[in-house]
Amino acid sequence: MDKLIKQVEQIVNSYNTMIEDANAQCLKGNKAAGTRARKASLDLEKMLKEFRKQSIEASKK
Repeated sequence: MDKLIKQVEQIVNSYNTMIEDANAQCLKGNKAAGTRARKASLDLEKMLKEFRKQSIEASKK
């Protein structure tokens, strides 16, 4: 369970960073922030898939 908690914390931190970068792109026109936000969204997708896999595994125990 500790591993899942750490994963959730990492997902939340990455999500918050992505939101900040997305806002910087939308509100300030910062193109580099848009690039970072898109990269973060791909990283989040991977993290969420891993979380789902481990969550299912943990629920079987």
